[in-house]
Amino acid sequence: MEPQNVTNPVMEFVLLSFNHSLKIQQFLFTVFFTVYLMTWLGNITILITVITDFHLNTPMYFFLTNLAFTDITKSSVNWPYIHTPILLSGLVSQHKTVPFKECILHMFFLHFVGGAQVFLLAVMAADRYVAIHKPLQYLTIMNCEVCLGLVAGSWAGGFIHSATQIALLLPLPYCGLNTLDNFHCDVPQVLKVVCIDTYLTELLMISNGGLILTVIFVFLLLSYTAILVKIRRQVAEGKHKALSTCVAQIMAISITFIPGIFIYARPFKTFELNKVASIFFTVLVPVLNPWSTP
Repeated sequence: MEPQNVTNPVMEFVLLSFNHSLKIQQFLFTVFFTVYLMTWLGNITILITVITDFHLNTPMYFFLTNLAFTDITKSSVNWPYIHTPILLSGLVSQHKTVPFKECILHMFFLHFVGGAQVFLLAVMAADRYVAIHKPLQYLTIMNCEVCLGLVAGSWAGGFIHSATQIALLLPLPYCGLNTLDNFHCDVPQVLKVVCIDTYLTELLMISNGGLILTVIFVFLLLSYTAILVKIRRQVAEGKHKALSTCVAQIMAISITFIPGIFIYARPFKTFELNKVASIFFTVLVPVLNPWSTP
């Protein structure tokens, strides 16, 4: 694609959101606002319970509280144009524009928190692996310093992932139609506004996001399969609790990774299910995680 209108760069993006009748938009507003409240309720309940109950002062629940925190921030980061607030404001208002700088910030926080969550789920799998295979050395291996380091590493990984995405996006020239066929700013839609050929950039984005998601997802499935095989061969007390914990965490990683892989691990072409996957990944996953984890 040849450059065009580069002298008139895009200053804001128009979110198409859901172009339905007013009644349907009001219905969607009610549904998603309810989901938004449930996200806060479920995850805040986890945080309060773990913090106030000293019996839950274990590595597993420490990681769980951090997962709950990522769910809260992922659904409602302290910024006026991020995630569910974008969707809600877009449904009840005809003004669906987002300034360019705020759109970039939105994408930064989206991938920062989302990346941290992905790495944190990998950490939780490693924690379960150690608990099942090294039960006597578990508390020694997963001591306080190690747990803090793993959580810090998860957030550092999310930051590096997000900063890389933004570093690839910022130098590009944006012009022409500034409409984004989504309810929030994200890489696949923003790249369509670029005035030059984005094949190489898309390849780098897929490598940075989609490939990482796919590799970690396959690794987690293999890890939990090994854990389940180990549990099945054991007859020790607590077998059923360990089994339910692993099954719950498999559910958590599945509902997180599958929509993300659909969005980021393929060429950024428009499909009918794009918005559905985006809603599931950014709005529904944070509210499902509290009920799919022990």
